[in-house]
Parts: sequence; C-alpha cells; structure tokens
Amino acid sequence: MPTAIDQLLAEHRIIEKVLRALSGICDRLERGEAIDPNVFEQVLDFLTTFTDHRHHQKEEKFLFPALGMHGLPRDRGPIGIMLQEHCSGRALITHMKRAANGYRDKESRAGDQFVESAREYVALIREHIQKEDNVLFKVAQTLLDAQSMEALLEDFDRADAELGADRARYELEAEEMERAWA
Repeated sequence: MPTAIDQLLAEHRIIEKVLRALSGICDRLERGEAIDPNVFEQVLDFLTTFTDHRHHQKEEKFLFPALGMHGLPRDRGPIGIMLQEHCSGRALITHMKRAANGYRDKESRAGDQFVESAREYVALIREHIQKEDNVLFKVAQTLLDAQSMEALLEDFDRADAELGADRARYELEAEEMERAWA
C-alpha cells in the first residue's frame, strides 16, 4: 500500500510535467511566438490549485507538524527551508499572474516579465523537489513510525476529498500541458 510519502513523490512527478510545459512556453515566448493568453491561465491555475493548495498545503498542514512532533524544528533546518521556498514560489506565481494579465492587455514587456518569473519559478521548484525527494522525505521515512505514517495518509486523503477533483484529473491535465508545450 502506498504511503503518504509515496503520494507526495507521485505528486512531484505530476508537477514536473507542468514545469516542463512552463519551460516550453518560455522557450516559445523567447523566440517571439505568440501564446494564447488562456494558456497562461491554465498553467497558473494548475500551479495554484494543485502545486500550492493541494501539494504544499499537505506538507505545511500535516507533514511538517508531524515531523515537528518528532523533534525536527519548524523554523530552521529542512522544514524552515521548505517553508521559505513555498513562500517564494507563491510570490513568483503572483508575478507570473501579473505578467500574464499584462500580456493579455498587450503590454510591451509583459512577455519578458512572464519569462523571467517563470524561469525563476521552474528553477526554484525543481531544486525544491530534489531537496524534498532526497533529503526531507528520507528524514520523514526515518523519523515517522508506521502509526504516524498511517495518520498522515488519512490526513492527506481527507484534505484531497475536501479540495475535490482527484489526482488523476490533475495528472491528465499535466500530461496534456506537457504534450502541448514541452
């Protein structure tokens, strides 16, 4: 049976598909190609709803507190770094949304601003995923006993149910974006 950590790892693979799509969109913008403004909306909606509201919130509301109860400090070390990177990612999404709105309104530098924020976001989240996959999640698997892991999985399942839309829908959406833009 998959664990809570397995679920987070699987979500990372979904997020990486959208990061590849976002990089492809940036490549096209840098070549001077026009992008339908609705594409920005689709990608940014995914990053907001799946990456931040679904994935990062599971970590912030459930995983990090569980690790804290087992002695890992929340304000420094791996958790402190992850929290800071979540905040940085949110700020970059805000910048991308602003630039996407400017692009829709045909503002002259909006495409360049979008690319700048998007490239920074992609780099941040790729590095963030590597840290979680190779450090934080390994620490979690060491610190959390079977009962804690089971409780964490129940918390994740409950959070997913509250947010609606199953992971399969997001995975399909990510695959479509990757196919279209990567």
